[in-house]
Amino acid sequence: MSPPLPRPSYAAVLRVPHARRTFAAALVGRLSYGTVSLSLMLALSRSTGSYAVAGLVMALFGATSVFLSPYRAGLVDRHGPRRALFPMALLYAALLCVTAAVCWRPGVPAAVLAVTAAAAGACTPPLGPSMRAVWAGMLPDRALLRRAYSLDGVAEELLFVSGPLLVGVVVGVAPPAVGVLLSAALVTAGTLGFVTSPAADGPRPAEAEAEAEEDRPEPAGRAGAGQAGALLQPVVVAAAVGVSVSAVDLLAVAYAGEHGLGGGTVAWVLAALSAGSAVGGLLNGAFPWKSAARTRLPFFVAGLGLCLAAAGLAPGLGTLVLAVTGAGLFVAPALTTAYLIADESAAPGFRVRAGAWCNTAVNAGGSAGAAAVGLLVERLPLSVCFAVSGAVAAVAALVPARRRAASAGRAGAVSRRPSRSRPSPSGRP
Repeated sequence: MSPPLPRPSYAAVLRVPHARRTFAAALVGRLSYGTVSLSLMLALSRSTGSYAVAGLVMALFGATSVFLSPYRAGLVDRHGPRRALFPMALLYAALLCVTAAVCWRPGVPAAVLAVTAAAAGACTPPLGPSMRAVWAGMLPDRALLRRAYSLDGVAEELLFVSGPLLVGVVVGVAPPAVGVLLSAALVTAGTLGFVTSPAADGPRPAEAEAEAEEDRPEPAGRAGAGQAGALLQPVVVAAAVGVSVSAVDLLAVAYAGEHGLGGGTVAWVLAALSAGSAVGGLLNGAFPWKSAARTRLPFFVAGLGLCLAAAGLAPGLGTLVLAVTGAGLFVAPALTTAYLIADESAAPGFRVRAGAWCNTAVNAGGSAGAAAVGLLVERLPLSVCFAVSGAVAAVAALVPARRRAASAGRAGAVSRRPSRSRPSPSGRP
């Protein structure tokens, strides 16, 4: 008789063997993502003396990082973290060091900076999706897994707040390129700790071969289409959350200007969004939900949309902060639930890629949202801009939920059996 599973709680998640070590190492590596953007932007602007050139190079770095993410995740799915993730992290860190070196002195041609930064972005290791795949492998109980994903999401939120603060300390005593080198060191140390954890072990070649044998009878096209359909809802919702959250950044700036408030106002509004997201993520993980994740997801994203629309009607800073805090309460639950659904929809050999597609959707939505709102703010009243950003989230709530045929009957637990579905050929690197 198997031992009883621990009572679902955040403490129970961290008591799972190897969980603390693996999670801590992944967080060290992911802190690099919180430090690299600001460090690189400062280093580029100092080296080139042009914000336009620095912005273009950063756009290339971000584009290769975001849009190649599913393909890098596919390498981890296929070869395992030790054979794929760590070499990827070493190459990424080496390219960051090269980029820091060429930024050290002014006068380097913009083309050289663009090539090195784009190459570094193309090698960004998918530590977030890999950690979530490891959580899914360690925790067979869906309630525990939901808490793990919530804890993971809140920790990631804090990393992106603390990362720029760390960069601020570094650039106070050293050139900005040192911040880029620090990012390289963090990702190397964190990834090494992650891949050497027993929890991060991938399947043995014999197991992978047996899984491939069991997969062969299923036509690849039909299985891939079924999995793509099941991922549609979480990916669209993740993209909508990215659009809405990035819109808040610019809308807060516009609100402060329109009401004659200082620049510090924007920091308070964005802090309220992050604080609301952290609280919402913790509450979502702790609450004993009875409904299925696919049922909860539309309500979370619709709540985000309604709060953002209400924020556009705020008569003053206090009400704006309250409305944005309310919107934040739905951000982490929506993303956590999207990741849960993606994991539930994925075949065992597709987990990292499924999470990476959600990550890509969030980041792509963020970029599109910033560009679109930048155009709207100059043409429409601010209240309408808030309403439009909220409407994007509300429309995403209407995306129908679909299950992958192989997992329809076992949504309540993480399967330990090889799936009869094959990943779509289009998902291969």
